[in-house]
Amino acid sequence: MRLTYRTEEGTRLGALLWEFGPGWRMISSAVLGGGIGEREWVLNAQVVAGYARMDPIEHLTSLGPGGTGVGMMTAASVDRYVQASDGGVDAWATVGLRVPTWAAAPEDAPDPELAPVRVGTVNIVVALPVAMTDAALVNLVMTVTEAKAQALAETGYAGTGTASDAVCVAVPSDGPQELFGGPRSEWGARAARAVHTAIRRGAEAWRQRHLTPERHLTPEDGPRP
Repeated sequence: MRLTYRTEEGTRLGALLWEFGPGWRMISSAVLGGGIGEREWVLNAQVVAGYARMDPIEHLTSLGPGGTGVGMMTAASVDRYVQASDGGVDAWATVGLRVPTWAAAPEDAPDPELAPVRVGTVNIVVALPVAMTDAALVNLVMTVTEAKAQALAETGYAGTGTASDAVCVAVPSDGPQELFGGPRSEWGARAARAVHTAIRRGAEAWRQRHLTPERHLTPEDGPRP
């Protein structure tokens, strides 16, 4: 993984690039390269707050190294990424929690993340050394998301994430395929612990920079501006 910088709209923005190369399968919720398939790189690009471009796929593609990859974006500072490992699993996270949200919100509830100049998004990249079936990859995305929500709950955030979170899991294309990716499976448990550690560290660091340290949020508080 390497960190680079560029300037857009007069703002210095960072980008994290993982160049895996051939021989990797990925599952992702990202706008570029989402779904399940062969991918060679992952890009986590910082964009300006209040990003309003209508061509995010083309934008991310222009920032990538060429070929087939996964591209996600965030308004959080990517140079504050957090990395954690467990038993051969590596997890990286960029954590922006200006507007944490609950997954199940009332239908007509206003979404403060849609207001201008809101910095949010929790992006997660996980790499495992073992091949997996499609079903195990889907299961692993569930596990990663559950570990994220657990870390946010433990650090006192009133939400399960943000409305724009993205995830990418990378595994080798070849080799015996693992059948399970749940939190009690061998590799699911390792991924959960790595993600939990990364998100917890990132959430605690975010609070130190942006929120009042004397008081943690509770679910009754709702989203914090």
